Amino acid sequence: MRLRWAGALRRQWLLYHLADPHFAFMYDAPPEGEWVTVDCETTGLDVRHDRIISIAAVRIVGNRLLTSERLELLVRPERAMTADNVRVHRLREQDVALGIDAAQAMRRLMDFIGSRPLVGYYLEFDVAMLNREIWPLLGLRLPQPKIEVSAMYYDYKNRQLPAPLRGGTIDLRFATMMNDLGLPLRGAHDALDDAVMAGLAFVKLRGLL
Repeated sequence: MRLRWAGALRRQWLLYHLADPHFAFMYDAPPEGEWVTVDCETTGLDVRHDRIISIAAVRIVGNRLLTSERLELLVRPERAMTADNVRVHRLREQDVALGIDAAQAMRRLMDFIGSRPLVGYYLEFDVAMLNREIWPLLGLRLPQPKIEVSAMYYDYKNRQLPAPLRGGTIDLRFATMMNDLGLPLRGAHDALDDAVMAGLAFVKLRGLL
């Protein structure tokens, strides 16, 4: 009874304080055995100044990656694309010009994620980029649990070492991890490919751990 009252009071607090109360569902209990793998492509690696240009998210249910239930968004940046951006992401100025604005993209992404935990590789960066866009909309940041697949891989490899050698340096490069797990490597710097690969690694590592 006390937990039920606590949940009801928290929801009322959120409804009052959230800039858009519609998104209070992000604080609900997540569906059992479900996650969302997410990846963002950006104009660079500076969280303060660079911008998101594409987002991909794929639902995971149990041990299945539901690629048919995915979200792919092109985001229209505030500043022009550089030649380096085009070369890395293969997205031209005219491609991103057809994208939606960042606020609309964040709303669609949050609706897709719901309260499910987030999965990714170098997820801290993606979440920081997303939170910078979400904060002006809600006054809060993404509250879902975050699962970093490179940390899972570190735990997996570390457990295989003799006790005296545990806790040392382990190669956490994406290609190294995928090859070691026997998983396919797709093209880099594509939001959907990166989200799918991180999701596959998560499913495989859950079984190994």
